[in-house]
Amino acid sequence: MKRSFSRSLVIGILVVALLSLGAYAFSQEVSSDRHPNLAAAQQLIQNAIDRISDAQKANKYDMKGHAEKAKQLLQDASHEIWLAAQAANQ
Repeated sequence: MKRSFSRSLVIGILVVALLSLGAYAFSQEVSSDRHPNLAAAQQLIQNAIDRISDAQKANKYDMKGHAEKAKQLLQDASHEIWLAAQAANQ
């Protein structure tokens, strides 16, 4: 019984964390109305991330961590684009 509760608690925490990450990522989309070029750049970055994910699956995730690092760097770039849009808004 105690083990079941612990497992449920861990699963619940993971679900909340994943939902929070999704909301965080969504909240950092640049408005295409205010900054069409930056929004387009963000979309291209997302397309690149999606293609890298496809490549990982095709290669059974055996890319020695390089694909995952590339995705992280692209996510960092997307965040910087969002920061640029925020700076332009001020």
